[in-house]
Parts: sequence; structure tokens; C-alpha cells
Amino acid sequence: MAELKVGNQAPRFEMDAVMANKEFKKVSLDENIKNDKWTVLFFYPMDFTFVCPTEITAMSDRYEEFEDLDAEVIGVSTDTVHTHLAWINTDRKNNGLGDLNYPLAADTNHVVSQEYGVLIEEEGIALRGLFIINPEGELMYQVVFDNNIGRDVNETLRVLQALQTGGLCPANWKPGEKTLSLS
Repeated sequence: MAELKVGNQAPRFEMDAVMANKEFKKVSLDENIKNDKWTVLFFYPMDFTFVCPTEITAMSDRYEEFEDLDAEVIGVSTDTVHTHLAWINTDRKNNGLGDLNYPLAADTNHVVSQEYGVLIEEEGIALRGLFIINPEGELMYQVVFDNNIGRDVNETLRVLQALQTGGLCPANWKPGEKTLSLS
């Protein structure tokens, strides 16, 4: 296995997923590359938990902004597509997800979680990991943190936009601000 490192090619994956229309299909990094899309791949521990639905629905509620940035969002856990679908079919007010605007993938064999370095082997679940991959398949950003903390969608969008500038973005850079110049 190649070392997972920003600047290197991201591990290729293909997983079963529940799509936004609730159909079962495959999602793959190669498909996003072929379609010249950025990939925002995020791992979460498991379905029917407490923190996970807050960030999964927050990402879904802002999905159009990711689309506007030519990015595909894929959520991943080690649960099955059937468990994902049951959670999607559960209303948000009952700790469910309701309709989502992007796919939830099932890494039931734990291969993708292992390759991305987020698998907690003894528990068979993933840490919260977020990976942004450019349309050439290069890993541009990675962050992994404790499962008790949900992600910030604003920060994910900000980092994606910063990466897409191709420039040098200073601390606290916000979309629309100038990047740094070397001259």
C-alpha cells in the first residue's frame, strides 16, 4: 500500500452506495476523475449515532455549494447500504437523515477505511476523516480527528475554494479575498 500523503495520488476506491435517489449503485474515485470533478470524501463512524447525522445533513443542506465548485461529496462508513437506506428513510426529527443530496457509501470490507488510514480495527469503524481530492486524483487535503467532534461545513467549503484558487492563501483567507503574491 502506498503511503497516504498530501501531494500523492489518492487511493482508488469503488464502493456500493445509496445514491441521492435512494438507488443502490457504485461510487468510485475513477468516475469523478473521468468527469473532471473534485472529490470530497468523508468518513464517519456509524449509522444511527448522535454526532454523525448533524454533519451528514449539514453537508447535504449545503450540497449545491459543492456542486457549484465541481465537487462530488461521498460519505462513507463501514455500515451496509441497507443500514444507510434505513437511516435515510428515517426522518430527521427521529435522529434520521431524511433525504440526502449525495451518496452514502458502504465500506463493509474496511478496505477503503484502511487505505485512508481511518479504520479503528478493533471496533470495525472509521474515525472522522475528511479528504479532498483534485480532478487528477491527487490528495490535496486530509484531516482526521476524534469521533466526538463533527465537521464544519463552512471550513470544508473554504478549504475546497482555497485549493481551487491555485494560489497561496494566507491564514484566515476567505473566498473572494486576494491570494498572496511571491513578488
